[in-house]
Amino acid sequence: MTDTDSHAGQGVVSAGAPRGAAEAIVVALHGRGATAQGVVNLAGPLAHHGVTVVAPEAERSRWFPYATSGPIERNEPHVSSAVRAVDRVLDDVAAWGIEPERVVFFGFSQGASLACEYVARHPQRYGGVAAFSGGLLGPDVADREFEGSLDETPVLLGWGDEDDRAGADGIRATATVFRELGASVTEREYEGVGHAVTDGALDAAADLVAALSTNDE
Repeated sequence: MTDTDSHAGQGVVSAGAPRGAAEAIVVALHGRGATAQGVVNLAGPLAHHGVTVVAPEAERSRWFPYATSGPIERNEPHVSSAVRAVDRVLDDVAAWGIEPERVVFFGFSQGASLACEYVARHPQRYGGVAAFSGGLLGPDVADREFEGSLDETPVLLGWGDEDDRAGADGIRATATVFRELGASVTEREYEGVGHAVTDGALDAAADLVAALSTNDE
């Protein structure tokens, strides 16, 4: 670990199908104050037969030290380090012979923001994105521009209508950015829900993963 790559050297937790039997991957990204093992447990319903859940650990249990809605520069070099942590996971996944089209990103809170940030910065066809209570970084998400295409990657963005930590406006702006990148975006606001992932949200994310097997038939 270095001052400019704070998340380097942290552990990676995995569960589900072993490497040789993996047909699809869920890259699970935890929120602030949580752990890789915790998000692997949370993502349990996504681990269908042949699915491996892989979760990198953030240094000090946080991907970014400051609010995700603040200036991106204020959260550097942690943002760049977090993106590299995801890169390392995908490099490992590629070595297993798994294509990006078989990879689904799953994240909550800061983990959702990291998932969105990574996908927007590296646009291509992925298996999907399920991001809850978080979106792209920065105070002016709608003004951010990215190059490339997500090629109809299914993206699920969800938040609670009583969430006082994740701004719905920023998540809706994230949905607009992803549509401009060619993603197939679904927005879901969960009534009576605060900063949390509901069973319904997990079921929707699990359906996204299950669709990868359905598309093979």
